[in-house]
This record gives sequence, C-alpha cells and structure tokens, in this order.
Amino acid sequence: MPKNTICVWYDKDAEAAARFYAATFPDSSVGNIILAPADYPSGKAGDVILVEFTVAGIPCIGLNGGPVMKHSEAFSFAISTDDQEETDRYWNAIVGNGGQESACGWCKDKWGVNWQITPRVLTEAMAIGGDEARRAFEAMMTMRKIDVAAIEKARRGRATRG
Repeated sequence: MPKNTICVWYDKDAEAAARFYAATFPDSSVGNIILAPADYPSGKAGDVILVEFTVAGIPCIGLNGGPVMKHSEAFSFAISTDDQEETDRYWNAIVGNGGQESACGWCKDKWGVNWQITPRVLTEAMAIGGDEARRAFEAMMTMRKIDVAAIEKARRGRATRG
C-alpha cells in the first residue's frame, strides 16, 4: 500500500463500488479485501470492512463505515476525457447505474460519490484564459454532461445554441 491513499467511506458497499470502478475506468483494479477481525458499530466480525482499489491509476481504500458519514461535492474524482465518446461512456456508466446527473460535467454514482467527467478540450480552453476561456466556461455553465462539439464551437467564438 502506498504511503498516501484516498479513503472513501461507504455505508456497506465498498467492494461493489470498487468492482464497478474497476470495470468502468482503465488502469483500475480491486486489490485486497479486508474482513473485520471483530464486531464494530456498523458490522460484524467477518464482514468486509476495507477494500483496496485503484481508480484510473489513483490508489484508494473503501471503508465500510456505515451510514454515519455522507458524501458531498467537496470531494470528487475528476476524470479527464479525450473526446465525446469517452465522455459519454463514463457519464452513462455512472448515471445509468443508479447515479444522478448534476451540472457542469458533475455526476454522482449510486453510492453517493461525486465525479467530474471533463473533456480535455474544456480544461485546455480554461488554461488559455481570456475570451476563449470565458466562452468555453459560459457554454459549460449551461450543460449537465459536457458537449465537446459545443465547447469547441465556443472556443472558436461561435454561439453554442440555436
């Protein structure tokens, strides 16, 4: 295990979540599954308590800690995509598997974990700054899932609607 890793709290489905992420994102996998050695407030000895997993190359631990802690948008996985097909694939996997759409490229999986599915074309426009960044940003503000063609059009200075 690395010296630093992200710990994500789940009610009781850390293993299911880790397996979903591993099946959805490249460079993702499920590692050790650790069972509780004794009873604890939200489970019993022998229940899965920790799951080591990797999401898009980032090491994580899923902790089955019970319903006490809830996820918020203050933490999200940010996934950069290369095109609309990749954006659609990840977005649809998350939202279509019991998740929820949000705004500006954000969505939430069925476990309540937040995701930013962001095409690189948007990030690149924002890094350039100036009018190009403003136009891309204004276009993004009208979207749920990011529309790559609309962002590219905004970057060129053309209207994104109508």
